[in-house]
Amino acid sequence: MAKKEQLERRFDQSRNRYFSESFKKKIVGQIENNLASVSEISEEYGVSRGSIYKWVYTYSSLYKRGYKQIIEPMSDTKKIKHLKDKIKELEQLIGQKQIQLEFKDKMIELAEKQYGIDIKKKPSSMPSGGSGKSGKNTSGV
Repeated sequence: MAKKEQLERRFDQSRNRYFSESFKKKIVGQIENNLASVSEISEEYGVSRGSIYKWVYTYSSLYKRGYKQIIEPMSDTKKIKHLKDKIKELEQLIGQKQIQLEFKDKMIELAEKQYGIDIKKKPSSMPSGGSGKSGKNTSGV
């Protein structure tokens, strides 16, 4: 029974499918415009990577055989997804830092009320010149 299932699977995998020239050109256009990678197209349409590369070599004006070129740059969709994930991560980090700042401000405010002193430095206040003692005897004695 297992042999029959294996044969059926092998037959399904080896069945010949034909794609129109316009479909192939559309796929090649997506690769040329970095809208999708060869791997993504292979998975999405169930086409072998070898077939896709043949289409690229046949229909692409940018990629020709004999030249070493990177055909699979990071696709725009992957870049966008990566950037959105990074933005989400940074927004969470900013939110955490904002909570920490608010917590510290509240703690300073409570400490100022409890101890009756000004902990925060006010931008309008001039920095103090120190205690007035410089360690030098200016009385001339």
